Amino acid sequence: MTVVDAVAEAPDRAWWLQIAGEAADDLATDAVIRDQAGKTPYDEVARLREAGLLALLIPVEHGGGGAGWSTACAVVRKIAAADGAIGQVLGCHYLLSFSARFFGGADLAARLERESAAGQWCWGGGLTAREPRLTLTSGRDGRVVNGRQGYATGVLVADRLAVRATHADTGEPLAVLVDTADPGVVCGGDDGDTFGQRLAAGGSVEFDAAPVEDGAVLGPLSWDEDTPSPFSGLAAPTGRLVSAQICLGIAQGVLAEAREYTRAVHAPWPHTSPRDPYALTTYGELTVATLSAAALADQALEALDSGLTRGEDLTDDECAEITVLAAAAEAAASRAAHDATARALDVVGARSASSAYGFDRFWRNARTHTLYDPVAHRLHEVGDYFLNGEHPPFTLPF
Repeated sequence: MTVVDAVAEAPDRAWWLQIAGEAADDLATDAVIRDQAGKTPYDEVARLREAGLLALLIPVEHGGGGAGWSTACAVVRKIAAADGAIGQVLGCHYLLSFSARFFGGADLAARLERESAAGQWCWGGGLTAREPRLTLTSGRDGRVVNGRQGYATGVLVADRLAVRATHADTGEPLAVLVDTADPGVVCGGDDGDTFGQRLAAGGSVEFDAAPVEDGAVLGPLSWDEDTPSPFSGLAAPTGRLVSAQICLGIAQGVLAEAREYTRAVHAPWPHTSPRDPYALTTYGELTVATLSAAALADQALEALDSGLTRGEDLTDDECAEITVLAAAAEAAASRAAHDATARALDVVGARSASSAYGFDRFWRNARTHTLYDPVAHRLHEVGDYFLNGEHPPFTLPF
């Protein structure tokens, strides 16, 4: 039984944040050891599952926690502050498990949500266009996926993979759902051996006639004037805001640990005062940058919630405004994470190089996460919209 089974009605935001805080505290106790070991995070995902966090976004009537995206993002931020890699696993799970609502409609989403809640599925994979193409073909025995995906988050711990596959006959890109237990799915190539986000359970996946069950085609991923609705387009800013939460969590995590260390030893360098002006100014600058990025992310989340509420009444212009705001939030969060994870080590001093403290994991995690989708792309989108009114292209970070 999970934590959510013990409550009679949908928990409120405060309840979920308390549960997430407890899970984060648990993860933080051995974060350095787990990062250095780099083992597949089966236990970590089990902790999230036991806390009821995997089913948080699923409506109560379908067996889930009934929370919205603002709460889900706040949970991701808390988890990422303790462990950026596990925050990425959870954030990717939320985005992919919601993909049927974006691309497939309410009926398909409801069925998959019931199955996901009943099985406490963890979703992994990725729907980005940059990956080598997988092919979806139809035969006498049904539809199958073939090919290789170079990297996907959470594949080593996922119960289901949501991936992008091109229909062999029409050339249309589709989001499809595949069961990782099938022998035609082989996860875990060397592509996941990164210097950061070691516990994101990522890697390559080989698909050898992996079956796609009836009702497991989540929907089309093509994007032009004749295809998905503005509501489907909200998948992009939702993914951007999940990415922003991971960055913000990492920034807040390193600042919290650096502050604890500085308070304990009183000064970062010998013969300096606990009130050293350089340390105080640096902490002030990093705090302002992180709080500013967090406020922008919260503003974008408010706009996203409004767009999700409008549903199919959402217009293209409204979707574009939300997407640009999310892109700005992701850019600000990325920069805050880069700055905080590098400069916090300066005020900690030379002892921050000791592997015993694990301060380096924050920098490695932030750098690795943002390498997959550089901030320059988001700044280009924001600038093009501001100057020319150009709507951003439909892109997903996972």
